[in-house]
Amino acid sequence: MEMGSITEFLKDKNVLVIGATGFLAKIFVEKILRVQPNVNKLYLLLRAKDAESATRRLHNEILEKDLFRLLKENVGAKFSSFVSEKLCVVPGDISHEDLNLKDSILRQELYNQVDVIVNLAATTNFDERYDVALGLNTFGVKHVLSFAKNCIKLKVLVHVSTAYVCGERGGLIAEDPHKMGVSLNGVTGLNILEEKFIVEKKLKQLQLDDATQEEIKIAMKDLGIKRANEYGWPNTYVFTKAMGEMLVGTLKEDLNVVILRPTIVTSTYKEPFPGWVEGVRTIDSLIVAYGKGKLTCFLADLKKVFDVIPADMVVNAILAVMVGHANNNEACEMIYHVGSSMANPVRYENLRDYGFRYFSAKPCLDKEGNPIKVGKVRVLESMASFERYLFIRYLIPLKGLEVVNAAFCRYFQGTYLDINRKISIVKRLVQLYRPYLFFTGVFDNINTQKLHVAAEQSGAEMDLYYFDPKIIDWEDYFMNIHFPGIVKYVFN
Repeated sequence: MEMGSITEFLKDKNVLVIGATGFLAKIFVEKILRVQPNVNKLYLLLRAKDAESATRRLHNEILEKDLFRLLKENVGAKFSSFVSEKLCVVPGDISHEDLNLKDSILRQELYNQVDVIVNLAATTNFDERYDVALGLNTFGVKHVLSFAKNCIKLKVLVHVSTAYVCGERGGLIAEDPHKMGVSLNGVTGLNILEEKFIVEKKLKQLQLDDATQEEIKIAMKDLGIKRANEYGWPNTYVFTKAMGEMLVGTLKEDLNVVILRPTIVTSTYKEPFPGWVEGVRTIDSLIVAYGKGKLTCFLADLKKVFDVIPADMVVNAILAVMVGHANNNEACEMIYHVGSSMANPVRYENLRDYGFRYFSAKPCLDKEGNPIKVGKVRVLESMASFERYLFIRYLIPLKGLEVVNAAFCRYFQGTYLDINRKISIVKRLVQLYRPYLFFTGVFDNINTQKLHVAAEQSGAEMDLYYFDPKIIDWEDYFMNIHFPGIVKYVFN
Protein backbone atom coordinates (compact mmCIF):
# COMPACT_ATOMS: atom_id res chain seq x y z
CA MET A 1 0.00 0.00 0.00
CA GLU A 2 1.47 3.34 -1.06
CA MET A 3 0.99 6.17 1.42
CA GLY A 4 3.73 8.76 1.58
CA SER A 5 3.30 11.86 3.72
CA ILE A 6 -0.09 12.04 5.46
CA THR A 7 0.37 15.74 6.09
CA GLU A 8 1.11 16.38 2.43
CA PHE A 9 -1.94 14.36 1.36
CA LEU A 10 -4.21 16.61 3.44
CA LYS A 11 -3.00 19.73 1.66
CA ASP A 12 -5.72 21.33 -0.50
CA LYS A 13 -8.14 18.47 0.24
CA ASN A 14 -11.86 18.78 0.98
CA VAL A 15 -13.08 16.43 3.71
CA LEU A 16 -16.69 15.87 4.74
CA VAL A 17 -16.88 14.97 8.44
CA ILE A 18 -20.22 13.41 9.36
CA GLY A 19 -21.17 13.53 13.04
CA ALA A 20 -18.86 16.45 13.70
CA THR A 21 -19.92 17.11 17.32
CA GLY A 22 -18.89 13.64 18.46
CA PHE A 23 -15.90 12.94 20.70
CA LEU A 24 -13.66 11.41 18.02
CA ALA A 25 -14.83 13.83 15.33
CA LYS A 26 -13.71 16.86 17.34
CA ILE A 27 -10.26 15.36 17.82
CA PHE A 28 -10.14 14.53 14.11
CA VAL A 29 -11.02 18.11 13.11
CA GLU A 30 -8.54 19.64 15.58
CA LYS A 31 -5.76 17.34 14.39
CA ILE A 32 -6.16 18.24 10.72
CA LEU A 33 -6.36 21.98 11.39
CA ARG A 34 -3.25 21.81 13.57
CA VAL A 35 -1.01 19.59 11.42
CA GLN A 36 -2.15 20.84 8.01
CA PRO A 37 -3.47 24.43 8.05
CA ASN A 38 -3.38 24.28 4.24
CA VAL A 39 -6.23 21.80 4.07
CA ASN A 40 -8.71 23.39 1.69
CA LYS A 41 -11.98 22.81 3.54
CA LEU A 42 -13.48 20.67 6.28
CA TYR A 43 -17.22 20.36 5.75
CA LEU A 44 -18.86 19.55 9.08
CA LEU A 45 -22.26 17.87 8.91
CA LEU A 46 -24.17 18.90 12.04
CA ARG A 47 -27.68 17.91 12.95
CA ALA A 48 -29.45 21.24 12.70
CA LYS A 49 -32.47 22.79 11.00
CA ASP A 50 -30.54 25.64 9.37
CA ALA A 51 -27.10 27.23 8.94
CA GLU A 52 -27.60 29.57 11.90
CA SER A 53 -28.28 26.79 14.39
CA ALA A 54 -25.48 24.68 12.85
CA THR A 55 -23.03 27.57 13.30
CA ARG A 56 -24.15 27.94 16.89
CA ARG A 57 -23.46 24.24 17.49
CA LEU A 58 -20.03 24.61 15.85
CA HIS A 59 -18.99 27.30 18.32
CA ASN A 60 -20.72 25.95 21.45
CA GLU A 61 -20.05 22.24 21.05
CA ILE A 62 -16.77 22.17 19.12
CA LEU A 63 -14.60 25.29 19.02
CA GLU A 64 -15.25 26.37 22.63
CA LYS A 65 -13.92 23.08 23.98
CA ASP A 66 -10.58 23.02 25.80
CA LEU A 67 -9.48 20.56 23.10
CA PHE A 68 -8.80 23.52 20.77
CA ARG A 69 -6.58 25.35 23.28
CA LEU A 70 -3.30 24.44 21.57
CA LEU A 71 -4.62 25.33 18.11
CA LYS A 72 -5.80 28.71 19.42
CA GLU A 73 -2.35 29.33 20.91
CA ASN A 74 -0.66 28.38 17.64
CA VAL A 75 -2.90 30.50 15.42
CA GLY A 76 -3.26 33.41 17.84
CA ALA A 77 -5.45 36.41 17.01
CA LYS A 78 -6.29 35.02 13.57
CA PHE A 79 -8.09 31.97 15.01
CA SER A 80 -11.62 33.17 14.18
CA SER A 81 -10.78 34.08 10.58
CA PHE A 82 -8.78 30.84 10.20
CA VAL A 83 -11.64 28.57 11.24
CA SER A 84 -14.12 30.63 9.22
CA GLU A 85 -12.01 29.98 6.14
CA LYS A 86 -11.35 26.29 6.79
CA LEU A 87 -14.61 25.08 8.34
CA CYS A 88 -17.94 25.01 6.54
CA VAL A 89 -21.01 23.94 8.51
CA VAL A 90 -23.48 21.68 6.74
CA PRO A 91 -26.87 21.49 8.48
CA GLY A 92 -28.35 18.05 7.91
CA ASP A 93 -29.36 14.71 9.38
CA ILE A 94 -28.12 11.30 8.21
CA SER A 95 -31.28 9.56 9.41
CA HIS A 96 -32.99 11.14 6.36
CA GLU A 97 -32.53 10.55 2.65
CA ASP A 98 -29.94 12.81 1.00
CA LEU A 99 -28.73 13.64 4.53
CA ASN A 100 -31.66 16.09 4.78
CA LEU A 101 -29.63 18.81 3.03
CA LYS A 102 -32.01 21.69 2.33
CA ASP A 103 -29.45 23.94 0.63
CA SER A 104 -29.25 22.67 -2.96
CA ILE A 105 -26.27 24.90 -3.80
CA LEU A 106 -24.28 23.54 -0.86
CA ARG A 107 -25.30 19.99 -1.74
CA GLN A 108 -23.98 20.44 -5.27
CA GLU A 109 -20.77 21.95 -3.91
CA LEU A 110 -20.24 18.84 -1.83
CA TYR A 111 -20.94 16.59 -4.82
CA ASN A 112 -18.33 18.49 -6.84
CA GLN A 113 -15.62 19.14 -4.24
CA VAL A 114 -15.41 16.42 -1.59
CA ASP A 115 -12.30 14.20 -1.75
CA VAL A 116 -12.86 12.18 1.42
CA ILE A 117 -15.86 11.34 3.62
CA VAL A 118 -15.38 10.22 7.22
CA ASN A 119 -18.56 8.94 8.85
CA LEU A 120 -18.31 9.30 12.63
CA ALA A 121 -22.02 9.81 13.24
CA ALA A 122 -23.63 7.46 15.75
CA THR A 123 -25.63 7.25 18.90
CA THR A 124 -23.46 5.31 21.36
CA ASN A 125 -25.99 4.80 24.16
CA PHE A 126 -26.16 1.07 24.90
CA ASP A 127 -29.90 1.28 25.58
CA GLU A 128 -30.87 3.94 23.03
CA ARG A 129 -34.41 4.06 21.66
CA TYR A 130 -34.55 1.49 18.88
CA ASP A 131 -36.11 3.89 16.38
CA VAL A 132 -33.36 6.46 17.00
CA ALA A 133 -30.48 3.95 16.90
CA LEU A 134 -31.83 2.27 13.78
CA GLY A 135 -32.21 5.65 12.06
CA LEU A 136 -28.64 6.78 12.83
CA ASN A 137 -26.48 3.68 13.18
CA THR A 138 -28.11 1.55 10.50
CA PHE A 139 -30.10 3.47 7.92
CA GLY A 140 -27.86 6.50 8.41
CA VAL A 141 -25.11 4.40 6.82
CA LYS A 142 -27.37 3.67 3.84
CA HIS A 143 -27.99 7.40 3.36
CA VAL A 144 -24.27 8.22 3.62
CA LEU A 145 -23.46 5.59 0.98
CA SER A 146 -26.13 6.97 -1.35
CA PHE A 147 -24.79 10.49 -0.90
CA ALA A 148 -21.18 9.37 -1.45
CA LYS A 149 -22.05 7.84 -4.83
CA ASN A 150 -22.85 11.36 -6.11
CA CYS A 151 -19.45 12.80 -5.09
CA ILE A 152 -17.50 12.85 -8.34
CA LYS A 153 -14.04 13.45 -6.79
CA LEU A 154 -14.45 11.05 -3.87
CA LYS A 155 -11.34 8.95 -3.23
CA VAL A 156 -12.41 7.07 -0.11
CA LEU A 157 -15.21 6.76 2.45
CA VAL A 158 -14.11 5.81 5.96
CA HIS A 159 -16.92 4.37 8.07
CA VAL A 160 -16.13 4.29 11.80
CA SER A 161 -17.87 1.38 13.50
CA THR A 162 -17.04 -0.52 16.70
CA ALA A 163 -15.08 -3.72 17.32
CA TYR A 164 -18.01 -5.06 19.35
CA VAL A 165 -20.21 -5.65 16.31
CA CYS A 166 -18.99 -9.22 16.83
CA GLY A 167 -21.56 -9.71 19.61
CA GLU A 168 -20.51 -11.80 22.58
CA ARG A 169 -18.52 -14.51 20.81
CA GLY A 170 -15.01 -15.08 22.13
CA GLY A 171 -11.68 -16.26 20.78
CA LEU A 172 -9.69 -14.52 18.10
CA ILE A 173 -11.92 -12.07 16.24
CA ALA A 174 -10.57 -11.46 12.76
CA GLU A 175 -10.71 -8.30 10.68
CA ASP A 176 -12.51 -10.13 7.89
CA PRO A 177 -15.52 -8.49 6.22
CA HIS A 178 -18.83 -10.20 6.97
CA LYS A 179 -20.30 -12.62 4.47
CA MET A 180 -23.32 -11.53 2.43
CA GLY A 181 -26.58 -12.40 4.14
CA VAL A 182 -24.90 -13.64 7.32
CA SER A 183 -24.87 -11.50 10.43
CA LEU A 184 -21.51 -10.55 11.92
CA ASN A 185 -21.84 -12.89 14.91
CA GLY A 186 -22.78 -15.88 12.78
CA VAL A 187 -26.55 -15.70 13.29
CA THR A 188 -28.62 -15.98 10.12
CA GLY A 189 -32.13 -14.80 9.36
CA LEU A 190 -31.75 -11.13 10.22
CA ASN A 191 -33.73 -8.89 7.87
CA ILE A 192 -32.85 -5.21 8.28
CA LEU A 193 -35.90 -3.93 6.39
CA GLU A 194 -38.08 -6.10 8.62
CA GLU A 195 -36.55 -4.42 11.68
CA LYS A 196 -37.62 -1.04 10.30
CA PHE A 197 -41.13 -2.37 9.73
CA ILE A 198 -41.30 -3.72 13.31
CA VAL A 199 -40.34 -0.28 14.67
CA GLU A 200 -42.90 1.55 12.55
CA LYS A 201 -45.63 -0.92 13.52
CA LYS A 202 -44.81 -0.58 17.22
CA LEU A 203 -44.79 3.24 17.06
CA LYS A 204 -48.14 3.26 15.27
CA GLN A 205 -49.64 0.98 17.89
CA LEU A 206 -48.33 3.12 20.73
CA GLN A 207 -49.84 6.23 19.14
CA LEU A 208 -53.20 4.47 18.71
CA ASP A 209 -53.03 3.57 22.40
CA ASP A 210 -52.44 7.26 23.28
CA ALA A 211 -49.12 6.41 24.96
CA THR A 212 -47.25 9.30 26.55
CA GLN A 213 -43.85 10.36 25.22
CA GLU A 214 -42.21 8.76 28.24
CA GLU A 215 -44.08 5.49 27.63
CA ILE A 216 -43.04 5.55 23.96
CA LYS A 217 -39.42 6.17 24.96
CA ILE A 218 -39.41 3.22 27.38
CA ALA A 219 -41.15 0.95 24.86
CA MET A 220 -38.62 1.83 22.14
CA LYS A 221 -35.69 1.19 24.50
CA ASP A 222 -37.14 -2.17 25.54
CA LEU A 223 -37.78 -3.12 21.91
CA GLY A 224 -34.17 -2.38 20.96
CA ILE A 225 -32.75 -4.59 23.72
CA LYS A 226 -35.25 -7.34 22.90
CA ARG A 227 -34.40 -7.39 19.18
CA ALA A 228 -30.67 -7.21 19.88
CA ASN A 229 -30.80 -10.11 22.34
CA GLU A 230 -32.93 -12.17 19.97
CA TYR A 231 -30.18 -12.10 17.35
CA GLY A 232 -27.26 -12.48 19.76
CA TRP A 233 -26.11 -8.95 20.49
CA PRO A 234 -26.00 -7.61 24.08
CA ASN A 235 -27.39 -4.13 23.44
CA THR A 236 -29.06 -1.84 20.92
CA TYR A 237 -25.88 0.09 20.13
CA VAL A 238 -23.74 -2.77 18.83
CA PHE A 239 -26.74 -4.42 17.15
CA THR A 240 -27.58 -1.36 15.08
CA LYS A 241 -23.90 -0.70 14.31
CA ALA A 242 -23.56 -4.28 13.07
CA MET A 243 -26.54 -3.83 10.77
CA GLY A 244 -24.93 -0.62 9.50
CA GLU A 245 -21.84 -2.63 8.51
CA MET A 246 -24.03 -5.18 6.75
CA LEU A 247 -25.51 -2.39 4.64
CA VAL A 248 -22.01 -1.29 3.67
CA GLY A 249 -21.39 -4.79 2.36
CA THR A 250 -24.57 -4.97 0.32
CA LEU A 251 -24.84 -1.37 -0.93
CA LYS A 252 -21.31 -0.04 -1.47
CA GLU A 253 -21.04 -1.27 -5.09
CA ASP A 254 -17.84 0.25 -6.53
CA LEU A 255 -17.27 2.80 -3.74
CA ASN A 256 -13.88 2.66 -2.05
CA VAL A 257 -15.10 2.05 1.52
CA VAL A 258 -13.02 1.25 4.60
CA ILE A 259 -14.49 0.18 7.95
CA LEU A 260 -12.52 1.08 11.06
CA ARG A 261 -13.48 -0.65 14.30
CA PRO A 262 -12.14 0.90 17.51
CA THR A 263 -12.49 -0.93 20.82
CA ILE A 264 -13.21 1.02 24.05
CA VAL A 265 -12.07 4.60 23.36
CA THR A 266 -10.48 6.50 26.24
CA SER A 267 -8.86 9.92 26.79
CA THR A 268 -6.07 11.22 24.56
CA TYR A 269 -2.64 9.68 25.04
CA LYS A 270 -0.58 12.62 23.81
CA GLU A 271 -2.28 15.05 21.38
CA PRO A 272 -3.24 17.79 21.38
CA PHE A 273 -2.38 17.19 25.06
CA PRO A 274 -2.69 14.12 27.32
CA GLY A 275 -5.93 13.26 29.11
CA TRP A 276 -8.61 15.16 27.20
CA VAL A 277 -11.96 13.41 27.44
CA GLU A 278 -15.56 14.45 27.08
CA GLY A 279 -18.49 13.01 28.98
CA VAL A 280 -18.71 9.69 30.81
CA ARG A 281 -17.58 7.13 28.25
CA THR A 282 -18.09 3.35 28.66
CA ILE A 283 -15.54 2.08 31.22
CA ASP A 284 -15.28 5.59 32.70
CA SER A 285 -18.72 5.11 34.26
CA LEU A 286 -17.10 2.65 36.65
CA ILE A 287 -14.17 4.95 37.37
CA VAL A 288 -16.42 7.93 38.10
CA ALA A 289 -18.71 5.88 40.36
CA TYR A 290 -15.70 4.46 42.20
CA GLY A 291 -13.94 7.81 42.66
CA LYS A 292 -17.15 9.30 44.08
CA GLY A 293 -17.44 6.47 46.59
CA LYS A 294 -20.53 4.97 44.98
CA LEU A 295 -18.99 1.71 43.81
CA THR A 296 -17.86 -0.74 46.47
CA CYS A 297 -18.53 -4.02 44.68
CA PHE A 298 -18.75 -5.08 41.09
CA LEU A 299 -19.06 -8.03 38.78
CA ALA A 300 -16.07 -8.99 36.64
CA ASP A 301 -13.43 -11.58 35.86
CA LEU A 302 -10.23 -9.85 36.97
CA LYS A 303 -8.11 -11.96 34.63
CA LYS A 304 -10.04 -10.87 31.55
CA VAL A 305 -8.58 -8.31 29.16
CA PHE A 306 -10.48 -5.09 28.65
CA ASP A 307 -9.55 -3.62 25.32
CA VAL A 308 -8.99 0.13 25.49
CA ILE A 309 -7.36 2.54 23.06
CA PRO A 310 -6.69 6.29 23.49
CA ALA A 311 -8.78 8.55 21.27
CA ASP A 312 -5.86 10.26 19.52
CA MET A 313 -4.57 6.87 18.39
CA VAL A 314 -7.95 6.10 16.85
CA VAL A 315 -7.92 9.44 15.01
CA ASN A 316 -4.38 8.80 13.75
CA ALA A 317 -5.48 5.38 12.49
CA ILE A 318 -8.42 7.00 10.68
CA LEU A 319 -6.02 9.39 8.97
CA ALA A 320 -3.63 6.59 8.00
CA VAL A 321 -6.47 4.42 6.65
CA MET A 322 -7.90 7.39 4.81
CA VAL A 323 -4.64 8.24 3.06
CA GLY A 324 -3.64 4.63 2.41
CA HIS A 325 -6.91 3.75 0.71
CA ALA A 326 -7.35 7.08 -1.07
CA ASN A 327 -4.05 6.32 -2.82
CA ASN A 328 -5.33 2.86 -3.74
CA ASN A 329 -7.00 3.06 -7.15
CA GLU A 330 -8.96 -0.18 -6.75
CA ALA A 331 -12.22 0.04 -4.83
CA CYS A 332 -12.07 -2.33 -1.86
CA GLU A 333 -13.54 -3.02 1.53
CA MET A 334 -11.16 -3.55 4.40
CA ILE A 335 -11.67 -3.90 8.15
CA TYR A 336 -9.24 -2.41 10.66
CA HIS A 337 -9.41 -3.21 14.36
CA VAL A 338 -7.91 -0.41 16.44
CA GLY A 339 -7.42 -1.72 19.95
CA SER A 340 -4.87 -3.15 22.37
CA SER A 341 -5.94 -6.68 23.34
CA MET A 342 -3.61 -8.35 20.81
CA ALA A 343 -0.56 -6.07 20.95
CA ASN A 344 -0.54 -4.75 24.54
CA PRO A 345 -3.28 -6.20 26.77
CA VAL A 346 -4.39 -4.67 30.07
CA ARG A 347 -6.65 -6.54 32.52
CA TYR A 348 -9.42 -5.67 34.95
CA GLU A 349 -7.15 -6.49 37.89
CA ASN A 350 -4.82 -3.75 36.64
CA LEU A 351 -7.71 -1.28 36.47
CA ARG A 352 -8.80 -2.12 40.02
CA ASP A 353 -5.24 -1.71 41.33
CA TYR A 354 -4.61 1.56 39.49
CA GLY A 355 -7.95 3.01 40.62
CA PHE A 356 -7.37 2.15 44.29
CA ARG A 357 -3.85 3.63 44.27
CA TYR A 358 -4.85 6.79 42.44
CA PHE A 359 -8.00 7.71 44.38
CA SER A 360 -6.37 6.76 47.71
CA ALA A 361 -3.49 9.15 47.01
CA LYS A 362 -5.64 11.84 45.38
CA PRO A 363 -9.18 11.45 46.73
CA CYS A 364 -12.09 13.34 45.24
CA LEU A 365 -14.02 15.71 47.47
CA ASP A 366 -17.65 15.48 48.48
CA LYS A 367 -20.06 18.43 48.43
CA GLU A 368 -18.76 19.63 51.80
CA GLY A 369 -15.16 19.54 50.57
CA ASN A 370 -14.20 16.42 52.52
CA PRO A 371 -12.01 13.72 50.93
CA ILE A 372 -13.95 10.67 49.74
CA LYS A 373 -12.35 7.52 51.11
CA VAL A 374 -12.24 4.56 48.71
CA GLY A 375 -11.45 0.94 49.38
CA LYS A 376 -10.57 -1.92 47.09
CA VAL A 377 -13.68 -2.86 45.15
CA ARG A 378 -15.01 -6.27 46.05
CA VAL A 379 -15.18 -8.15 42.78
CA LEU A 380 -17.73 -10.94 42.30
CA GLU A 381 -17.02 -13.41 39.53
CA SER A 382 -20.53 -14.62 38.62
CA MET A 383 -24.05 -13.25 38.41
CA ALA A 384 -25.19 -15.69 41.10
CA SER A 385 -22.55 -14.48 43.56
CA PHE A 386 -23.33 -10.85 42.69
CA GLU A 387 -27.07 -11.25 43.31
CA ARG A 388 -26.43 -13.13 46.57
CA TYR A 389 -24.02 -10.44 47.80
CA LEU A 390 -26.38 -7.63 46.83
CA PHE A 391 -29.28 -9.31 48.63
CA ILE A 392 -27.42 -10.01 51.88
CA ARG A 393 -25.26 -6.89 52.02
CA TYR A 394 -27.74 -4.26 50.86
CA LEU A 395 -31.30 -5.36 50.10
CA ILE A 396 -32.08 -6.96 53.48
CA PRO A 397 -30.68 -3.99 55.48
CA LEU A 398 -32.45 -1.61 53.09
CA LYS A 399 -35.76 -3.35 53.74
CA GLY A 400 -35.17 -3.02 57.48
CA LEU A 401 -34.28 0.65 57.09
CA GLU A 402 -37.47 1.19 55.09
CA VAL A 403 -39.54 -0.14 58.02
CA VAL A 404 -37.61 1.94 60.58
CA ASN A 405 -37.88 5.03 58.38
CA ALA A 406 -41.66 4.67 58.22
CA ALA A 407 -41.90 4.13 61.99
CA PHE A 408 -39.84 7.24 62.71
CA CYS A 409 -41.81 9.55 60.41
CA ARG A 410 -39.25 9.32 57.57
CA TYR A 411 -36.42 10.54 59.80
CA PHE A 412 -33.95 8.31 57.92
CA GLN A 413 -35.29 9.27 54.50
CA GLY A 414 -31.97 10.79 53.34
CA THR A 415 -29.98 7.69 54.31
CA TYR A 416 -32.58 5.40 52.75
CA LEU A 417 -32.57 7.29 49.44
CA ASP A 418 -28.75 7.42 49.37
CA ILE A 419 -28.38 3.65 49.83
CA ASN A 420 -31.18 2.97 47.36
CA ARG A 421 -29.50 5.24 44.81
CA LYS A 422 -26.15 3.45 45.22
CA ILE A 423 -27.83 0.07 44.69
CA SER A 424 -29.57 1.38 41.57
CA ILE A 425 -26.27 2.68 40.16
CA VAL A 426 -24.51 -0.65 40.68
CA LYS A 427 -27.40 -2.66 39.19
CA ARG A 428 -27.58 -0.41 36.14
CA LEU A 429 -23.82 -0.53 35.53
CA VAL A 430 -23.83 -4.31 35.85
CA GLN A 431 -26.71 -4.64 33.42
CA LEU A 432 -25.03 -2.44 30.81
CA TYR A 433 -21.48 -3.73 31.10
CA ARG A 434 -21.84 -7.40 32.10
CA PRO A 435 -21.21 -8.66 28.52
CA TYR A 436 -17.91 -6.79 28.39
CA LEU A 437 -16.75 -7.58 31.91
CA PHE A 438 -16.71 -11.27 30.94
CA PHE A 439 -15.81 -10.76 27.28
CA THR A 440 -13.39 -13.47 26.12
CA GLY A 441 -12.62 -12.18 22.64
CA VAL A 442 -9.28 -10.84 21.45
CA PHE A 443 -9.33 -8.55 18.43
CA ASP A 444 -6.89 -9.54 15.72
CA ASN A 445 -5.18 -6.45 14.32
CA ILE A 446 -3.09 -7.84 11.47
CA ASN A 447 -4.52 -5.37 8.94
CA THR A 448 -3.77 -2.47 11.27
CA GLN A 449 -0.23 -3.76 11.81
CA LYS A 450 0.28 -4.01 8.05
CA LEU A 451 -1.01 -0.46 7.70
CA HIS A 452 1.50 0.73 10.29
CA VAL A 453 4.39 -1.00 8.50
CA ALA A 454 3.27 0.38 5.13
CA ALA A 455 3.02 3.87 6.59
CA GLU A 456 6.54 3.69 8.05
CA GLN A 457 8.05 2.28 4.87
CA SER A 458 6.42 4.84 2.59
CA GLY A 459 7.50 7.90 4.53
CA ALA A 460 4.44 8.69 6.67
CA GLU A 461 5.22 10.77 9.76
CA MET A 462 4.53 8.09 12.39
CA ASP A 463 5.82 10.26 15.22
CA LEU A 464 2.88 12.53 14.40
CA TYR A 465 0.36 9.86 13.40
CA TYR A 466 1.20 7.17 15.99
CA PHE A 467 -1.39 4.45 16.56
CA ASP A 468 0.60 1.42 17.75
CA PRO A 469 -0.63 0.50 21.28
CA LYS A 470 2.72 -1.18 22.06
CA ILE A 471 4.12 2.24 22.97
CA ILE A 472 1.68 2.63 25.88
CA ASP A 473 2.79 2.02 29.47
CA TRP A 474 -0.64 1.31 30.94
CA GLU A 475 0.29 2.11 34.53
CA ASP A 476 1.66 5.50 33.51
CA TYR A 477 -1.30 6.13 31.20
CA PHE A 478 -3.99 5.44 33.80
CA MET A 479 -2.20 6.96 36.80
CA ASN A 480 -0.81 10.08 35.14
CA ILE A 481 -3.06 10.70 32.14
CA HIS A 482 -6.47 9.04 32.11
CA PHE A 483 -7.55 9.32 35.76
CA PRO A 484 -6.40 12.95 36.05
CA GLY A 485 -8.21 13.69 32.76
CA ILE A 486 -11.45 12.18 34.04
CA VAL A 487 -11.18 14.17 37.28
CA LYS A 488 -10.57 17.40 35.35
CA TYR A 489 -13.11 17.04 32.56
CA VAL A 490 -15.78 14.67 33.87
CA PHE A 491 -16.07 15.03 37.67
CA ASN A 492 -18.31 17.99 38.41
